[in-house]
Amino acid sequence: MAEIIVPELAESITEGTIATWFKQVGDSVSKGEAVLELETDKVNVEIVSEEDGTLQEQKAEEGDTVEVGQVVAVVGEGAGAQKQDTPKEEKSEEPVKETNETKEVSEEKTESDQSMVVATPSARKLAREKGIDLKDVNAADPRGLVRSHDVNNHSNTPAEAPKKEEKPAIMETNAKPEKPIIREKMSRRRQTIANRLLDVSQSTAMLTTFNEIDMTAVMDLRKRKKDAFIERNDGTKLGFMSFFTKAVVAALKKYPAVNAEIDGTDLVYKQFYDIAIAVSTDEGLVVPIVRDCDRKNFAEIERDIADLATRAREKKLTLDEMANGSFTITNGGVFGSLMSTPIINGTQAAILGMHTIQRRPVAIADDIEIRPMMYVALSYDHRIIDGSESVGFLKTIKELIENPEDLLLEG
Repeated sequence: MAEIIVPELAESITEGTIATWFKQVGDSVSKGEAVLELETDKVNVEIVSEEDGTLQEQKAEEGDTVEVGQVVAVVGEGAGAQKQDTPKEEKSEEPVKETNETKEVSEEKTESDQSMVVATPSARKLAREKGIDLKDVNAADPRGLVRSHDVNNHSNTPAEAPKKEEKPAIMETNAKPEKPIIREKMSRRRQTIANRLLDVSQSTAMLTTFNEIDMTAVMDLRKRKKDAFIERNDGTKLGFMSFFTKAVVAALKKYPAVNAEIDGTDLVYKQFYDIAIAVSTDEGLVVPIVRDCDRKNFAEIERDIADLATRAREKKLTLDEMANGSFTITNGGVFGSLMSTPIINGTQAAILGMHTIQRRPVAIADDIEIRPMMYVALSYDHRIIDGSESVGFLKTIKELIENPEDLLLEG
């Protein structure tokens, strides 16, 4: 017999939520095979068995919170080793015992039948609380996935109609109809994002400064060089993110306080440039990190960003790939945002917000021209960074993007 224990995940992660059981009681399990998926604050982690055998016991259910070091399952030796049927002779001699055992078998069968239904962890938990059989719930999802609102809709069937008929007519006339709502438990990751954003806003002296960038020069350079860039770098496309990442590195070197953080009564100035790039996923924003951006060229940065973004959406990021960044860039422009005030990421001192490129009239010398313009925002911790440093930092980025040849020298 072997126990499956929640392993050490990361220094800052002490617990997780069971998202999915891949194996049910009685299933065969191979050494190294994933038995369940654990949802943590940052990533989903598959927990594997260390032994061959049969899953003998699940000590927690989908949706339950479990801690590092906690036993969540037991693997027994051999296939079906845990099954021990009562001999027929004993059943005939002890009819009461037979009745109890029959009831237990029936309950186990019901649980097994429900496990065959495809449902979210929150739906399973809600069904258990309401005493509803998931097999009886109609899924609105065309794939048959039962969600918590399906369970709620099932529990709000017209079974209560007779009670309404007993009410006086005037009560029915004056009663306000209930508005339709959908209630669904927040995922662990969404709860963590909400708590951390609130914590940052309450524990920092956050301020935001703005500027605007004329994107004409960098767009022209990108247009002239994109084909040669793709051919030279095995299909890697030249985007705007590599330009902004390189500009950020140059600005951080010029204004080291923006690359610092507070540790107790100390200011810690980071001498590395690991830039976190915010990526939107179905479960919220994640911030994987491009390491050593000061040592990488444009193509390497573009490849890293594309790879991290793809694996973020596929939930394949590791915890190490999201830990210990020094600065964050977020691009709300991909969703059409014209201007925003981004919230600082964790213990970092600042975050750069990029926005959509919009053609609008601007004064060029004594003339008015239509130029592709982008608003940029720097949210920063005023306890660490002075106003003049924040303005200078953003101005440096503006000047480098508007003169992209200078970025090549910086790179």
